Amino acid sequence: MYEIVRRHLGKVVAGTAMAVTGTAIAVAVALPGSAGADDAPPGRTAAQGSRAADGSGPQGGGAGDPGSAPGPATLASAPPEGAKGIGTDPLTDDELKRAEALALTPPGAAAQRNVEGGRGPQHLATELADPPPVSDRGDPQPGEQSGGPRRAEVRFYDYGRDELVTRTVNLDTGKVERSGAQRGVQPSAHPEELRAALGLILASPLGKGVKEDYKDATGKELTSADQLWFNGDLYRTYREAKVPAPLAKCGEHRCVRLVTKVLNGAWIDTRNLIVDLSARTVTRVG
Repeated sequence: MYEIVRRHLGKVVAGTAMAVTGTAIAVAVALPGSAGADDAPPGRTAAQGSRAADGSGPQGGGAGDPGSAPGPATLASAPPEGAKGIGTDPLTDDELKRAEALALTPPGAAAQRNVEGGRGPQHLATELADPPPVSDRGDPQPGEQSGGPRRAEVRFYDYGRDELVTRTVNLDTGKVERSGAQRGVQPSAHPEELRAALGLILASPLGKGVKEDYKDATGKELTSADQLWFNGDLYRTYREAKVPAPLAKCGEHRCVRLVTKVLNGAWIDTRNLIVDLSARTVTRVG
């Protein structure tokens, strides 16, 4: 059976901890005193969020009047984002879309498969590529920045061949300058992959306990991944003392472990359910 962490008499009864694989960072999950309260923003507890919202907390008053309450907060408007960044500026939204579209143009991309088995590889990440060495840049072309053209590195995962595909695209020329595929290389999971993993758990017989715990906590039926908050990352076999036979290919296959929670409510322990996204199977561990 799964374990639900609940609030009892306004005190924290238990916490949950899990090792988030892929980053080798132990993430401790501790519930705030009001487990049913709205989730706080990342890096802030619910109590801190409440104090920030109502103006209380150790902020103090204005200069010369330490006892006065702070005035109403104002939000500064973000500066408008151009269609194209300059130098080492982060990629703009337009550049992100353009980079992904360019990276999908080479022949064979349509034959690759995403996490749901659909056409085209699964997008993992897009980031600004490191500029080439100064000696390789040559003289700037007309209209080009002296630092060279902007390039983006786009990473995909092809579930058809279990390969990580990395392509470097030149955002000025629209060309794919480099492309490579690697097997056995597993970057951190994308939110779309985690959502697919949760869907596989709910569709599996092993998801029965998750549904029972959800109904016990809310009185409602669990029918969709949208009813849960979830997070997680890759399941790394080399970090485990004992790996069940169905998970022996994890590392070659893309496998994930999730932590889940009722929206604004109780935690549901799904850490012992490992999803092999390549084989589309769910296995219990421990």
